[in-house]
Amino acid sequence: MTRLDRQELDWQRAAPADLPEGAAYLEVAVGPDDQILMRESNDPETVVVTTRAKWDAFIKGVKAGEFDDFADLTEDDVADLTKDDVADPTETDEPAGQ
Repeated sequence: MTRLDRQELDWQRAAPADLPEGAAYLEVAVGPDDQILMRESNDPETVVVTTRAKWDAFIKGVKAGEFDDFADLTEDDVADLTKDDVADPTETDEPAGQ
């Protein structure tokens, strides 16, 4: 996949609404062959590619709290999280690449 092809993808932002201006956030897109592509907004040329199965396992782990130890959250922060806070940005009603 070329750099131009990557620009044509429908990149979904995983950024909270209250993110400060200029702060980096994660972008995720579904590419050819159902590949999952990820990049940071402040470095869009560096793209990490994984499989749908690995992405689905990661999202399942996030929702199950398997990575909570890596986050700098208090118990109150965790209690305030909603399902939308860990929603899968690749979940759309459109086919891949649309």
